[in-house]
Amino acid sequence: MRLNDLPRMMVLSLLCTILIEVLVAIILGIRNKKDLLNVVLVNFMTNPLVVSFPVYIMVRVGLNARYVATIVLEILTVIAEGIVYKKYFKFDKINSFVISFILNFSSYFIGKIINYLIY
Repeated sequence: MRLNDLPRMMVLSLLCTILIEVLVAIILGIRNKKDLLNVVLVNFMTNPLVVSFPVYIMVRVGLNARYVATIVLEILTVIAEGIVYKKYFKFDKINSFVISFILNFSSYFIGKIINYLIY
């Protein structure tokens, strides 16, 4: 991967993440439009950091450090998004942190599968 590819990669990642997480949220039973909008908006906050910072780490330190940075950032993302969902979601049938974990787990691993198939 080249640094010049980062902007395109970030936009594609954000769009795919939003699509996957909204679809999974609907599958989980989240139907309130404001809750679904929260899923979209929270990803505008977290996704750019989760995508760009590990690339920066990889360029500066190396590939293994990128994996560690990705794991740490994904854990922090689940916590941060869970807090936002707890505060703003109307949907309360599933714990907000569990929702955050399921959505992020789904988008991460479906994204990995898509990357594997494309590249």
